[in-house]
Amino acid sequence: MIEIKNISKSFGEKSVLKDVSAIMMPGKTNLIIGASGSGKTVLIKIMVGLMTPDTGGVRYEGKDIINIDLKQLKEIRTQIGMLFQGSALFDSQTVEQNVMFPLDMFTKQTRKEKLMRANEVLERVNLQGANQKYPSEISGGMKKRVALARAIVLNPKYLFCDEPNSGLDPKTSIVIDELIDDITKEYNITTIINTHDMNTVMERGDHIVYMHQGYKKWEGTKEEIIFSKDEDLNDFIFASGFLKHTKEILMREHAKK
Repeated sequence: MIEIKNISKSFGEKSVLKDVSAIMMPGKTNLIIGASGSGKTVLIKIMVGLMTPDTGGVRYEGKDIINIDLKQLKEIRTQIGMLFQGSALFDSQTVEQNVMFPLDMFTKQTRKEKLMRANEVLERVNLQGANQKYPSEISGGMKKRVALARAIVLNPKYLFCDEPNSGLDPKTSIVIDELIDDITKEYNITTIINTHDMNTVMERGDHIVYMHQGYKKWEGTKEEIIFSKDEDLNDFIFASGFLKHTKEILMREHAKK
């Protein structure tokens, strides 16, 4: 379990996070949602140790990564996989080399062992045979899958995904969503996704944290979000006419029970 406790962060006079506390449920798909500028990306960076908060802590299984030594922090980071918004692949390296990069950095495995593991995760994301291609030679959806293979190559306990559907068409977005969801369940990973994609929210939100202007305004499940009374959350979630219609149907069905 990851526990965020009273996190605040400012840049100069601009307060980005304001006393945020939340829990990321183990073995579940946890979503951090909110409009642009709500603080969710900064929160993700603090959670993975890329940024230090002004106040508060982030506990992984009870260990506060804000107040531990570098050796302990490195141990926790080896348990974290990260899928970046723009995939962040190395253009000069092949798919195989990109996936093997964390193994080169954090393990003492032989090249044969690294290659075997790289092939395992590439097969898991349905990219077997793409080893020698370069990022410039593959589609946006394939790049996301390469980045996901790299994120899980070290068998992480925690998987962070920053806008995994960014720049993808709706069909490919669903494929990536399903793949992340399957991997979360298959490996019992605690997955944290920063997203504003409403299909992801309604289909994959085991646990949802809603951010608004630096505050955590709401926390719950995809079932509970439908019946939220928070006006800001409703404005954000049900801006789409389709989702508004969905809410009306679900509320009518709920009233019949």
